[in-house]
Amino acid sequence: MKIKLCEYTKILKKQTVLDGVSFAFTDDKIYGLHGKNGSGKTMLLRAICGLILPTKGYAEADGQIIGSDIEFPESVGIIIENMTMLPEYSGIDNLKMLAKIKGIASESDIRNAIEAVGLDPNDKKRVKAYSLGMKQKLNIAQAIMEKPKLLLLDEPTNALDDETVASVRALLLDMKKQGTLIIIASHNRDDLSTLCDEIIEIDKGKIVKKEEVL
Repeated sequence: MKIKLCEYTKILKKQTVLDGVSFAFTDDKIYGLHGKNGSGKTMLLRAICGLILPTKGYAEADGQIIGSDIEFPESVGIIIENMTMLPEYSGIDNLKMLAKIKGIASESDIRNAIEAVGLDPNDKKRVKAYSLGMKQKLNIAQAIMEKPKLLLLDEPTNALDDETVASVRALLLDMKKQGTLIIIASHNRDDLSTLCDEIIEIDKGKIVKKEEVL
């Protein structure tokens, strides 16, 4: 999948949160969005997946304008701030309910995704009893279970232990090899330097620097 933004500007409550952003993301790559809190990283992810629409400019996925030709990219997995699961259900039951929306992920896909992030698909524990790290693992599992062509991750390693971080990095690199376009927003530059082909610095809603990682 290819994503293109052209002069993308978003004004919320008289504040410019994205300011004339133009960039082309190509598949088979991992991109990092780096910047401090409030810089516009998460807003850019929201723009790419169609959760916000531009005040000016546009975003497109494979040549189709998001919010006009299509509501959102056809094949996308997302972790974004303030995600919640149903607390009274187990992890696998939450993912099964989410999987029914599109009908793409089989039970085997769901179980494989849960195992890939280090959780037990047979665990009947309710999500309300999960630790922060377990909740983050479940969020990653839901993002990858449909084997999306586009993966958008907002601070994906938050609350994860070092072993899980290493596993998630290996998982993302494998998805990249399979042709997935991955865009990661993080304030942790070490995470991005380890994973990304290109790092994009964002400040006050603008791209201020682009850096290829060797």
